[in-house]
Amino acid sequence: MKALRCHAFGPISNLSVEDIPSPVPSVGQVLVDVHAASINFPDALMVQGLYQVKPSLPFTPGAELAGVVSAVGDGVQHVKVGDCVVCSTGTGAFAEQALADAAKVIPLPDGMDYAAGASIVLAYGTSLHALRTIAHLQANETLLVLGAAGGVGIAAIEIAKAMDARVIAAASSDQKRALAKQAGADETVDYTQPEWRREVERLTGGKGVDVVYDAVGGPYAEPALRTTAWRGRYLVVGFAAGEIPKLPLNLTLLKERAILGVFWGAAMAKDQQQLKTDLHLLADWFHAGKVKPPVTERVSLEAAADAIERLASRRAMGKVVVLPRG
Repeated sequence: MKALRCHAFGPISNLSVEDIPSPVPSVGQVLVDVHAASINFPDALMVQGLYQVKPSLPFTPGAELAGVVSAVGDGVQHVKVGDCVVCSTGTGAFAEQALADAAKVIPLPDGMDYAAGASIVLAYGTSLHALRTIAHLQANETLLVLGAAGGVGIAAIEIAKAMDARVIAAASSDQKRALAKQAGADETVDYTQPEWRREVERLTGGKGVDVVYDAVGGPYAEPALRTTAWRGRYLVVGFAAGEIPKLPLNLTLLKERAILGVFWGAAMAKDQQQLKTDLHLLADWFHAGKVKPPVTERVSLEAAADAIERLASRRAMGKVVVLPRG
């Protein structure tokens, strides 16, 4: 089978498409013919050796996919050969076939195509976990989303609206802000402007936002924290800007603000029942039209490395999906 391979941590451009043997499922595993696999920011970090998880080399990147079950290992009962499924894999998805733990496999929701199915696990799972479990976002509260046109940003917008919250989307271009509006954001701000947090304060009548969803970090983190209201919650989701910020802790004291970390992968590994519950809720919201993964591009396996580079440099919007089978 063909797979995108990483032989050494380093430049994304070093990834190559190769022929490797098809994997064989062991106890509790499922082998899936991959019809679509979406690209996420951790994929870019992982192949460069910059992610908190470093897989053994060589490896195939790709953390989520949708496809058809082609074989099951011993002990697997809730899926069978021929089932259309979505999976969280951690690695291995950018290939014609991939293994997944059966506990991280659910049926592809009715009416959802493979590209959308491959885009709903990590980004939407992360955002649902962040907003509901960590931040306890409430109806009528205001959420500020940084990096609002990215995969997790769009997911955060849609999920917040499904939870009846108000959303202010922060993004760097007219095109990105338009995409955030299309996803349901109530207002948008340009966070490349020097005084952008003043605009957030204006939009909230001086109160500030209740929750910040920050998947960007870098120079945007401190002004975003400053936008939070009394007892506001600031979610640390990722660092797409490349720089891990150092925040003045006196800012937490001044308004009893809380800084909360979000590590979806580790949380779901500790509570796999929660993963299933969250994925089923997302499927219900999809059927209700409340969430719709924003698939903006579909690329071949041969074009996957270039697409990962564009995502890493923040030139991609929405969800970019790899189609290993053409």
